Amino acid sequence: MQSSITNSITNSITVHQQDAVEWLHMTPDQSVNLIVTDPAYQSLEKHRAKGTTTRLKQSDASSNEWFEIFPNERFLDFFIEAYRVLADNSHMYVMCDQETGLLIKPIAEQCGFKFWKFITWDKCAMGMGYHYRNQTEWVMFLEKGKRKLNNLGMCDVLRHKRVRNGYPTEKPRDLYRDLILQSTQPGETVADPFFGSGNGLIEAYFNARIAIGTDISPKAHAHLNSHEHIHLPITKK
Repeated sequence: MQSSITNSITNSITVHQQDAVEWLHMTPDQSVNLIVTDPAYQSLEKHRAKGTTTRLKQSDASSNEWFEIFPNERFLDFFIEAYRVLADNSHMYVMCDQETGLLIKPIAEQCGFKFWKFITWDKCAMGMGYHYRNQTEWVMFLEKGKRKLNNLGMCDVLRHKRVRNGYPTEKPRDLYRDLILQSTQPGETVADPFFGSGNGLIEAYFNARIAIGTDISPKAHAHLNSHEHIHLPITKK
């Protein structure tokens, strides 16, 4: 569902085609008010090897070529840079599975973040799998400093139907919108260092936030540019 709020503050979405950590390293200190992102975490390889995630980078199970996996050993540098670029009193959301969430939680804390909890995204339908078929994913909720959520009455289970036949691992726009509206005000800057489908940037833009991001994959940029029907003014640097 497209947001009803019209952007009146920024005239573009600004994107780069650059490695996430390198892009963050070039981003000024405390220049971002929210990071919300969905890395291509390493445990996706395990799911792909078992045939449950066949739309990722080219393999025996998949003829599609989409994106490179972000290795676990790079998360320390990622969170160091993310903490630096975030303004004081701001939030960060990282979408992940349980294996990756448990791995990266202490790394984020080591870099200075306060871990609040794992929010559950309920996809409203079971997916593929073997032992207790998966219907949920986690969103790790982190804080730098102290910032009050805009709606303290929202629960920690966000129910939005998964996106089918879209960009691989695409998350629904409604999910991004919930997080953006909870943790920012109009005119603030939302960053996505793994923008993928671009849905996070699109929601930031249509809700009057400044949207910036990067993705190393040419197909991610092509997918974002394909949204001509909603008239996105995209600036590529």
